[in-house]
Amino acid sequence: MFLSLLGSDYLRQHHNLIIAGATGVGKTYLACALADKACRDGFTARYFRLPRLCFELALARADGTYLKLLTQIAKTDLLILDDWAIAPLEGQAQHDLLEVIDDRTQSHSTLVASQVPPGEWHQLFADPTVADAVLDRLLHNAIRIDLKGGSMRKKTATV
Repeated sequence: MFLSLLGSDYLRQHHNLIIAGATGVGKTYLACALADKACRDGFTARYFRLPRLCFELALARADGTYLKLLTQIAKTDLLILDDWAIAPLEGQAQHDLLEVIDDRTQSHSTLVASQVPPGEWHQLFADPTVADAVLDRLLHNAIRIDLKGGSMRKKTATV
C-alpha cells in the first residue's frame, strides 16, 4: 500500500491519509517520506505538530495574520498534522482546526499521524458538534495505515 502512495495519486484525487500506531513505530518518518516524494513530484507540503499548529493559529489571530495563515495552509497540497490527539482541543483551537480542515476538504490532502486510533478521536474535542464536523471532513475519504511493531528509537544491543 505504501508503495502505491509514492505515486502521489492520493494527492491528485485529494484523498486524506491517516497513519496510526504506537509511539516510535515510524508514523512521522513515513509522513515525512511521503511529503518528500510529494515535493519531488511538484506538490507543496507543510508539516505541523498539531499543538504547534494551534499555537501558530492563536498567534496569527492575535497579530492580525490569521486569514493569511489560513490561506497559506489551504493552498498547500499536502498538510501533515503530526501528534494528533496528543492533548484535548478546547475553546478557539478546535474551531481554528475546523477552519483549516474545512478549507482543504475535497481540494487538498491532509495526512494525520496519531498514536490514538481514529475511533477515539471524537473525545479530543470539547464540543461534539465541532468533532463531528472535523472528523466527517477528515475520515470519509481517508486512506488508513495502521502500523504495528516496536519503537524505531529503541537501540539494539551490540555485543
